[in-house]
Amino acid sequence: MNGFRVLIVIVTAILRHSSEAHHYLCARVRRSSGVMSILMLLFLRCITQPAAAADFDALFGYTQVPQADISVFPQWLDVLEKQLVEQASVSDCRAEHILTRCDLQSWRDYLDDIRHLPRDEQLAAVNRFANEQKYVLDIENYGLEDYWAAPDLFLENGGDCEDYVIVKLFSLRWLGWPLADMRLVVVQDTNLRMAHAVLAVADAADVWILDNLVSRIVPERTIVHYAPVYSISERQWWLHLPRS
Repeated sequence: MNGFRVLIVIVTAILRHSSEAHHYLCARVRRSSGVMSILMLLFLRCITQPAAAADFDALFGYTQVPQADISVFPQWLDVLEKQLVEQASVSDCRAEHILTRCDLQSWRDYLDDIRHLPRDEQLAAVNRFANEQKYVLDIENYGLEDYWAAPDLFLENGGDCEDYVIVKLFSLRWLGWPLADMRLVVVQDTNLRMAHAVLAVADAADVWILDNLVSRIVPERTIVHYAPVYSISERQWWLHLPRS
């Protein structure tokens, strides 16, 4: 064991100065065998497990209360259903369609182009892509005060805050992000005194907020002017209440 301790000291000194050394040593140890090699793999952290995502329980300093009946959000269920249809017809991109699938195909092509990026860069790219789309009120687009648009409608016509959230959520889902780590969050903006919607995405480090009003992605704990009202995942929703 003395030899192993010495090796640990040497390896630690090397890794402090070079990430390339870490990859090299992991590769060398993987080609070895025996108990010592297993110990070295664990020490070097060459064997990794997916990090657990942060939870949403303290989102914006509020507590969440799970609710069972997602049917109270028929527009959300409608978006989910439409998205399944869009996935089946994404290859159908003909100009004579009233709602052309070409915008949808361009969106998928863009997502495929950024699939190789690290997760933080994927977040930034998805946020930037969505935020570049035009902002249009639902009353102007559809003659309704509130309408939740599926991605193809949003990419074709523009949309308002929840439509930005929806296209970001489905973009990340297409890139392989777990739905359990994402929430559409409806908040009250206490500065502007109006309702708003943002996407909250959890990873091992924090819960990040993707907002069509802000170009940067920031941790939710740094935002003080949003009071969450409710949040929605694929088949569940939560009320958010002030902590007592």
